[in-house]
Amino acid sequence: MATQQTTSKDDSELSKRQRRLALREINLAAYTNPESPSKAPDSSLKRHTALIKRIRQSMAYENRDQILKELETLTLEKYLDEIVGAISEGVLKCKTDRDVWSAVEVISAFHRRFPKNFTPAVDSSLLAILAPPAKVNAVPGQSAEQKEKEDVARITRQRPVLRICAELGMVGVWRSEDGTKSGGEGVIKLLRDLLSHDPSLSSLPLLITFVKSFARPYLGTNAGEAAAEPTPSEAQVEDHEQGELVERETREKLRRMTENYYDTVSKKLVQAHLKLQEQDRKNHEAYIRSGEIFEDRQQAYEKMTKNYEKLLSSVQSLSEVLSLPMPDLPKESGHSESIILGDQGLSHLGGDDEEWTSTNKWEDEEERRFYEDIIDLKDWVPRSILGIEEEKKDEQAEAETPEKSEDEEKKLEEEMQRLDDKEETATTDDGDDDGASETGSVTPTRSPSPVISTLPAVPEEQQQSAGPAALMTALLARLPDATNRELIDQAAIDFAFLNSKAARKRLIKFMGQIPRERIDIIPYYSRFITTLNKYMPDVGAGVVEMLEDQFRFLQKRKKIVKELENSRAKNVAFLSALTKHRVVPSHLILHIFKVFLDDFNGPNVGNVARLLEGCGRFLLRSEDTKRKMAELLGVMKRKQSLQHFDERQMLMLENAFYQCNPPERGPREVKQRDPMDAFIRHLVYDVLSKKTVDKVLRLLRKLHWEDPQVVHWILKVFTKVWKLRYASISLLAMLACDLKQYHPDFCIALVDQVLEDIRRGLEVNIFKWNQRRIASVKYLAELYNYRFISSNIIFDTLWLLVTFGHPDGRPLPGQPVPIDAPDDFFRVRLVCTILDACGMCFEKGAGAQRLDAFLPFFLMYVHCKEAMPVDVDFMITDTIEALRPKMAMFKTYDEAAAAVNEIFRVQAQKMADGSGVSGYDSDGDDDEERPDVEDEEEDGDRQQEDETQMDRPEEEEAPVLLHQPEPTGPSEEDDAEFAKELAKMISDAGENRKVDRRTAMTMWESTVMPGNLRRRRDSVNLENGKSEPADVMKFTLLSKKGNRPQTHELNVPASSDLATQTHLAQLREQQEQQDLKRLVLDYGQREEEEDVKSLETSIRNRGIRVNYGR
Repeated sequence: MATQQTTSKDDSELSKRQRRLALREINLAAYTNPESPSKAPDSSLKRHTALIKRIRQSMAYENRDQILKELETLTLEKYLDEIVGAISEGVLKCKTDRDVWSAVEVISAFHRRFPKNFTPAVDSSLLAILAPPAKVNAVPGQSAEQKEKEDVARITRQRPVLRICAELGMVGVWRSEDGTKSGGEGVIKLLRDLLSHDPSLSSLPLLITFVKSFARPYLGTNAGEAAAEPTPSEAQVEDHEQGELVERETREKLRRMTENYYDTVSKKLVQAHLKLQEQDRKNHEAYIRSGEIFEDRQQAYEKMTKNYEKLLSSVQSLSEVLSLPMPDLPKESGHSESIILGDQGLSHLGGDDEEWTSTNKWEDEEERRFYEDIIDLKDWVPRSILGIEEEKKDEQAEAETPEKSEDEEKKLEEEMQRLDDKEETATTDDGDDDGASETGSVTPTRSPSPVISTLPAVPEEQQQSAGPAALMTALLARLPDATNRELIDQAAIDFAFLNSKAARKRLIKFMGQIPRERIDIIPYYSRFITTLNKYMPDVGAGVVEMLEDQFRFLQKRKKIVKELENSRAKNVAFLSALTKHRVVPSHLILHIFKVFLDDFNGPNVGNVARLLEGCGRFLLRSEDTKRKMAELLGVMKRKQSLQHFDERQMLMLENAFYQCNPPERGPREVKQRDPMDAFIRHLVYDVLSKKTVDKVLRLLRKLHWEDPQVVHWILKVFTKVWKLRYASISLLAMLACDLKQYHPDFCIALVDQVLEDIRRGLEVNIFKWNQRRIASVKYLAELYNYRFISSNIIFDTLWLLVTFGHPDGRPLPGQPVPIDAPDDFFRVRLVCTILDACGMCFEKGAGAQRLDAFLPFFLMYVHCKEAMPVDVDFMITDTIEALRPKMAMFKTYDEAAAAVNEIFRVQAQKMADGSGVSGYDSDGDDDEERPDVEDEEEDGDRQQEDETQMDRPEEEEAPVLLHQPEPTGPSEEDDAEFAKELAKMISDAGENRKVDRRTAMTMWESTVMPGNLRRRRDSVNLENGKSEPADVMKFTLLSKKGNRPQTHELNVPASSDLATQTHLAQLREQQEQQDLKRLVLDYGQREEEEDVKSLETSIRNRGIRVNYGR
């Protein structure tokens, strides 16, 4: 089977070769002897326009014959430019081999007639389509998806043009400049330009298409077959056959180029494979550490996987057509570090990654990736632009021995000593500099940089043409907006394409002109410089020297504090960022820190704090600087203890020190919980929301409520409400209300515990419990909103908040209370929290009376305190205005006390008379469920208490409300409204009937007896007093004589069909009326229930505090 396929391929290649040879022979002859039309050509504009339009539409196989026929009969010479433009558009429609060959034949026919004018123009036009993508003309805000779409469109446009150019090179239309060789050299140059200016490998499909289509003529082998070493006889035959289309040198050169390119692509595939494995490993570690993979990390991994799979598919295709082996993709090593998840968090066993604790030089993984994961420009920019002659091998081992570490420390000390000596010599000119500073000159005079001085003293206009200079200006204008890693890395790649001495000099100057207030972009500029520094070291050295000169200048101008404060902050921030990128040498940044400490006062205090915040942690935890940095920190602490600093400077230094060297903290102890306990906490703390209330309720009801331990866990979650989100407290109250009908004992324990927590907070009054106390009273108010508790509990709690701890339950101004200080307004906040949550429910009835009695006492309690803060005053005002807008606000304690005494006097008088007590206890709904004996006992107890202590509010046991009695059936009012509802329904039904007015009146007049006739008939029957016989049914015949209606009595036997049907119709009508009456009443009852349910839903969803009774 393989032999047959090989034979068919050979036959196909042989037929193509013969066809190309024949066409090449006549095309080459046309250079010396152009063809001319056999007949007199037509110069008609209309026919020429039609031909150009046909060529522009398509040069595929279906248009070939017509184009060739028109070509022989037209002059065409005046329209060659239009024809060349039309061909550039028509060749884009050629998709198949037959279409490509048809386009070649058409172009060859034009070439044979106009070899001098047409052929060079069409060659230039086609090569313009195959131009490589622009280097640095990318739009600044262009996304990766947009760039990918543009690359796909470009490949789709260039693929048929490349095949046509390759055919033209073999048939003699496109040949070398001297005319001695075929167009193979041009094809090689074309492919080299496309592939060398494509760091993203987007042009790789073009090479695969070319090799698949032209492997035999251009490479000497069929696609998928290896090139065998020919014997001498075979070599002669091959030279004879293939040398006529493409020269042997060209084939060998193209073969070497494709193999080298395949090696390069294979290396990039291996690198992408390793990066993908590394990213997968990091994702796995992050998932183990935090339990989830963040969205940005997941998106980056998916994008990397997509690019890797695309590259792998392209390399496999190229390997097949070139008959080269696939590269070995290394598998993930089996000795990866093992991560154990235990009680003490994460512990690493093996591997080089450091645990993210205070001993790491990076605060988190994101910061580490920003400063260490720097892109390599050679993966994005051709090596020729970077000036790399040979590939640098990065696999050299960096094993650090103790001896090497000691040598580095000695070298570091020598460098710092040299800088100190240099600084001492430089400070001899301080007097002159100070004199200059007094004149107001604050511009630093920089000494010429040794790096910059090596640049030739040639104007930039002569070094750069207008194009690169404009591109450089645009790039520098984009840099202030490059505030993420992708944009700043893309800017570094764009600068690499513009790399020149003048561009680097201009960049260094730009880095020295950063606005003083734009400190936020300095880390990104530092990453930009670090990316370039690997292949352009003069950039990093120039920027560091510029910053060092600025540092010396600012040190000489220490007397100018405010004007240069931002400049000092920018200088230290830039040096710190470059230090963490390892662009600034370690000895230089340590020397700067030592200079700050030598003169540890004035602006240098802020400089020290900024440097420690910027790179102190990095220096203290790096192997080569940690010993020296620890010594300098010790010097700083000693000077700090000896010198006098103001509070601001002390706080700034302490914050910087602890940010650089945070205190050691032990691992957080994780409490071991039972799985059921953890599940209950997860339901309430994590899952509970407005959309999941019903789901959580169902799961809670399914728990084992017979187990006391499970009930204890549920009670803990329902009572420790401060551990819940404040906005979810109402949802927890809703859950408790739903559980009330299934587990009443649990609900009683819940209310008892909440009240106990509120009372315990009053007894202890610890500041750290304020948040839980606010949550507890809010929870209690929400329980009342859902009719879980009665109003007695709410008012008892309110009176408890304003009287607890005070002698005789009456607060007095100037009276010291240990648990309620005069300057402590937290109880006021608790009262306002309860009233804001459920105060709107007390708008009428006994609840309104009790609230009216409480508010004056509350204002009297407020006036017992010291001067109120503004926020507390506003809070009280807002609460009272929402509840009682017309209530007068008492300005003094005496006014409030007089109002309270009057309220107590009126209440005592009512109790003495035995009136007003029953309606003052509760909202009324609680009293209806309470027996009369209990009422009498409570009234007696309350009267006794009030006689002994008139100013003490009543305290009684808080009943827990269960279900309200359901309505047993329709009331008399419902029956009374039956006629009204029935009439409304009949009216609505009549409106739905589509009957015109005339027909309706006719039907009404024909069936309904006029009112006067009905009354006359009824009066006659009453006067006669006749009763209808049992065997006769009386009918009234309605007729009309003229305009006056007349009636006639008819006695119809009861056994007749008319009487029988009429009687049955009357019975059915009566039954329908009864059914309709029942439906209307049921509808009214259902409507009332739906209103109640909608009100409850509104309370749950929007938190409306409404109290209603049924």
